[in-house]
Amino acid sequence: MGDHRFPEPGAAHLGRVRRQPREIVGDGAGRDGAAHPHEDAVGLWTCLLDQPEVLPVGLGARDSLRIEAGLPLYGQELAGPLNLGPADAGFRTFVDGTKPWFVGRSGFLAHEENRKREVVRFRFPPGVRMAHQGDPVADKDGKLIGEVTSCSLDSEGTLTGQAYVDKKFGKEGSTFLVYQGMHGKDTAGATPTEATVLSRFLK
Repeated sequence: MGDHRFPEPGAAHLGRVRRQPREIVGDGAGRDGAAHPHEDAVGLWTCLLDQPEVLPVGLGARDSLRIEAGLPLYGQELAGPLNLGPADAGFRTFVDGTKPWFVGRSGFLAHEENRKREVVRFRFPPGVRMAHQGDPVADKDGKLIGEVTSCSLDSEGTLTGQAYVDKKFGKEGSTFLVYQGMHGKDTAGATPTEATVLSRFLK
């Protein structure tokens, strides 16, 4: 199948796999995908799986890794329909609001002064349905306190997710109710699932 050369694992890099008579190039960070003629896709797939260090994974693997670690994804825990910023996502300490040349400083500080919610990690008990972005989150009395931003299976096979909720529900060990599959719907009469709040980031 030709000369297969794989780079050492590390930070974002370009990996090259040589297959006669063509060469493909892929971004190691996964941003730009790989350029390769579509008519040889099966051959490329077989070539890659012939390498002992290569295993196939789906895009969901990225979500499993980042959600379990408590990391945000642009469009979900950053920006997106909720217009979340770094502080909303749990990265307030990485933003120095004292620098006078900070573009957007006044807007950031004003948002922080009035911000009442934050992103938290949560875990479901075994054997329940997946939650999705926008699913409502409520307190024990059924009062809406936020919404799910993402959810996926973790390394233990349990559903772990992140949600943007009122700050007082962000304490590790506290619980709230998630209405899976009820995004944009009336939750009256629906049965939610209790979720337990985890530490903001994986310890």
